[in-house]
Amino acid sequence: MNIRGGADAPLQLLIKQLDHIFFITADEKISIYKASEDVYRKLDYNFRHIGNKYYSLPTGIIFDMYHSGQYTMFLYEMSRRLAKDSANKVLCDKIYNLCKMLSSADIYYEIVFPDIYFFDHPQGSVMGRAEYSNYFFFSQNCTVGNNKGKYPRLGTHVYMMSGAKILGECRIGDRVILSANTYIKDCDIPSDSLVFGNWPNIIVKSLSRAKFEDITKNIFLETERRYMNA
Repeated sequence: MNIRGGADAPLQLLIKQLDHIFFITADEKISIYKASEDVYRKLDYNFRHIGNKYYSLPTGIIFDMYHSGQYTMFLYEMSRRLAKDSANKVLCDKIYNLCKMLSSADIYYEIVFPDIYFFDHPQGSVMGRAEYSNYFFFSQNCTVGNNKGKYPRLGTHVYMMSGAKILGECRIGDRVILSANTYIKDCDIPSDSLVFGNWPNIIVKSLSRAKFEDITKNIFLETERRYMNA
C-alpha cells in the first residue's frame, strides 16, 4: 500500500492532533507506532476491495491521510487495534473523540466492523453495536442502533444511502439497499431487496442481481461481486 508522505506521516499527524487537543504521553506515542503495522495491514486489505477511484492508483493502493474518509477509517482502525489492550483505554477514547471532531461520525472502537466496508461521506452518521457483515456501505447521516436493547443483524452487501436508519431487532438479508431517508425498526428485510419509506409504512421491492450491481457500481470492485452470481 502506498502511504502519502510515508508510513510515519499519518502517525505523526495523529500524534500532533492528539497532543494539541488532549495531550499525549510518551507511552501512548509508542503504542500508536506499535499498532501501526496491523492497522496498515487492515486498511490495505479493505482498500483493495473498494472500487472508488481515490483508493487506487496505477502504482497500487493508496492511503491518503488528507482524504477525510480514509483518515476516518484509519482513526477507527487505530482505536480498534489499541483497544485490544485495556491499558490503552484513555488513548482509545482520545482517538474516538478526535474522529468525531474531524468527521462528525460516531464510530466507537468497540463497534466491530467487518474486514470489508466502505463509507464515502460519513458525516453525521452513528454506527451502533450491530452485527455487520462484509461489503457494508453507509453514507452521510445514517444510523444503526438499538431499540429496547436489541440491535440489528446485517447480511453481506448491505448499502445504506444518505439518511437511512436501521434500529432495533432487524434481520437484514444479503444484497439489500436502503434508499435515502429510509427508516426501519424491529422488522426483517429479505435478501435482494430495495427498501423505501418509514416504519411501519415501508415498501420492499424485489431487486434483481443486474439492477443491484447497476445501482452499486463503483462502490466495491466488480470482481469482488462476481461470487453473487455463482
